[in-house]
Amino acid sequence: MPDLNSWPTPRLLSTAARLVEHAWNEKLADLGLTHAGVIALEVLEADGPMAQTLLAARARVQAQTMGKTLSRLEAHGHIVRTRSDTDRRAHRVSISDLGRTALGRARQLERTLTGDSEQATDELQELLRGIIRRLGSSRWSLAGPPPSSWSGQE
Repeated sequence: MPDLNSWPTPRLLSTAARLVEHAWNEKLADLGLTHAGVIALEVLEADGPMAQTLLAARARVQAQTMGKTLSRLEAHGHIVRTRSDTDRRAHRVSISDLGRTALGRARQLERTLTGDSEQATDELQELLRGIIRRLGSSRWSLAGPPPSSWSGQE
């Protein structure tokens, strides 16, 4: 085990984020979801059906990356993709009832993932929100605010 006491804050945050994402993805696998899939479902739930390219922009990923995420979600019945009537190359994506149910279960898993006390979680979340606001403000200005799951709000 490395000497964590000597690590600077960015390395600690990066490592902790990767470990949390891996642990969460392991639990989400039983639902047929990944972290990326949860973000896509949250955007669809909040904003309604939309073009795949717009969904990718709102989730802050490349369209190709979103295509892979949507293929997995579609295979599990979490979303429905329909071809656009005006542009046969474009797809309109919507969340299914099964997707809403899976998203609700994913949110429950997320709340219990780290097992922290509520006070410690609140304090940590506030610190992390500050970092995200400072570092993310310039990156997110074009695509609008991040999905609610990224800010710790529901």
